[in-house]
Order: sequence, then structure tokens, then C-alpha cells
Amino acid sequence: MRMTPRRRPTLDDVADAVGVSRATVSNAYNRPDQLSAELRSEVLRTAQRLGYTGPNPIARSLATARTGAIAFMLDTGLSAAFSDPALSITLDALAATVDPGGHALLLLPGGEDGGPRADRVLTAQADLAVAYSLAERAPALRAVHQRGLPLVVIDQPVVPGSARVSIDDRGGAIAAARHLLELGHRRFGILSAQCLSTPRSGPLTYREAADSRFLHYRERLIGYLETLAAAGFSPESVPIWETSGFSREDAILGAGGLLDRGERPTALLCMSDELALAAITAARQRGIEVPGDLSIVGFDDTPAARWGEPPLTTVHQDLVGKGRLAGEFALRLLAGERPSAPTTLDVELIVRASTAPAR
Repeated sequence: MRMTPRRRPTLDDVADAVGVSRATVSNAYNRPDQLSAELRSEVLRTAQRLGYTGPNPIARSLATARTGAIAFMLDTGLSAAFSDPALSITLDALAATVDPGGHALLLLPGGEDGGPRADRVLTAQADLAVAYSLAERAPALRAVHQRGLPLVVIDQPVVPGSARVSIDDRGGAIAAARHLLELGHRRFGILSAQCLSTPRSGPLTYREAADSRFLHYRERLIGYLETLAAAGFSPESVPIWETSGFSREDAILGAGGLLDRGERPTALLCMSDELALAAITAARQRGIEVPGDLSIVGFDDTPAARWGEPPLTTVHQDLVGKGRLAGEFALRLLAGERPSAPTTLDVELIVRASTAPAR
């Protein structure tokens, strides 16, 4: 005997059982403020008795053309959202801002093109996109434009028509370089994050760095090198080592590439705190005293900077404020408002124990 599949109960079944309209049952799930507490309880009890589990979220999103999700586009792999302190703090602040509105975050990992694959962006069920430090001309940005999604940019790149929050990268780098110059240092090295689109690790020329598609890293390099140039050091004479990804081991090797030079630097300018802390480890492995033999300056002022051995001199940026502001921009765009004016947050050099006068 062939069994006939049992029909799943529908919203109409619940409405008939309670003796109300379809709209009333729908409001019990989607707009509870429109019903009295007693009526909503009766609707939900009847739905449970009938086995009705609520409106189909996919059908609802198709009907309204809204998913309630925000696509957060990374410039690197997904693990960076959890392993890179600066990113995780910013992302946490953004999530806390949009969470009360019931918005979900969809993390889209990046690749060699400096952002997520375009097809992932084209198929993502999201109402808005957030670009976190994507490379200029990343295909993901064209996909966002193709879909007509509102866009919030954190740090980079500059995208006309988007809402953007960034920091004064160049100003922070200038402050770091000036600090080392004032301490009497004359031999410098720069430990750089990934500047080129293809992941690699090794020496980086000044001209290669100047062609980077990552705006904030270009700004930091310009700040370092122009400040040193004003003090009489040619940009070509300052060694730059590019590291790939956010692996502490890779960063330690990169710092070693600078410290093993014949004329070892007495001061390192590092593009992040993670790179600076790796440089301290590389120095310790070689018996180089920090800050006695080598001064190190980081960038970001993550919690680890305060607890380093020694505590790290670094450029402070308001990571929480940046994430919160990006979240506020996103909520305004989702509400149909025009993009907010681009905002640049100030930075501040925090002097701790990893820098000292040159011997």
C-alpha cells in the first residue's frame, strides 16, 4: 500500500484554525508589535499544535528582495578574521553595531586578486557589502557595482559612491619615523605587510612598493620614506622586506632577513604590531637586545602591544571606533539613506619600552 505524503501545514491553515487573517499570522512572526500579547500567544500555540514552523526564510527573502545579511569582504583568507588582532577587533565592533537590528554577517575570504572571487560576491545573499582593505581594482568591487549593492569601505580602496572610514596612515608613519630620528637612529629597516597582489616573501624595492594596489600600505611606506628622505636618507637606501600573510613564523623570517644584513639596522619600522612582535622574537633569537641594540615601532596598538616583552612603541588607531562607525554607515545605507561623507580617524604615537636612543 502506497502512503500519501502528509501535507505540510501552511500559514493559511493557522489563520483558519485561529479565525484570523493571513496578515495577522504573518505579523505574529515578523511584526509582533502589531498584535496584543494574548493574540500572538494564541497564534503561536496553534501553529505549534499544527506543526507549522513559521514563514519560509528563503521565500520571504525572495518576496522582499531583502536577506538581512551583510557581506564582509576580506582581502585575505578567512582565518585572518580570527587570527589578525586588528581585523578581529574591527569586525567585532561592526558586528556589535549591526547585531541589534538582527543583521547577519557573511564572511567572504579573499585571494590573490586582493579580494573575494567575483562569483562569490555575485551569488552572496546579502543586502550590503563591506570591503575591508581590498586591493584597488579588485574584481569583487566590480561585482558589487554590477549587483548595485550599497558599499561601505574600511581603510581602502577609494570607491566613488561608497561610505568610507579610514585612518591617517601616512600621519602615523611620519610620527613613527620622526620618533626614531629624534632618538638618533641612522640605520633603518622596514618590515612590510603584503604590498604586492601575489603572496610572496622577500626583499622589496622602493619602486615595487610604490606600485602596490593596497592604498594604506602605500601611505605608510610614503610616510616612512619621505620622513627619512627629509632627514637625508634616500628611499632606495632603506631596506624593505615584504612578508606574506599573517603567520608569525613568516614574519619572524622576514625580520631575520633585515637583521642578518651586513650593516644591520638599529631601528625597524613595522607596518603592524604583529610584525613588530615577530621582529622582537627574531632579535631575541640572535642575541640582539631590544631596545638596547635595536629599536622597534609597530602600528595599530592591539592589546598584545601593551603586554609585549618589552611593551611595544606603536601607532595607535581606534580599531573599535572604526568598526563601530562602519557599522553605523551600513545601517544608514540599509535604511535607504545616502552614503555618509568619508571619515578619516586620527592616530597617535604611543611610546613604550621597545625604543631607545641609538648607541
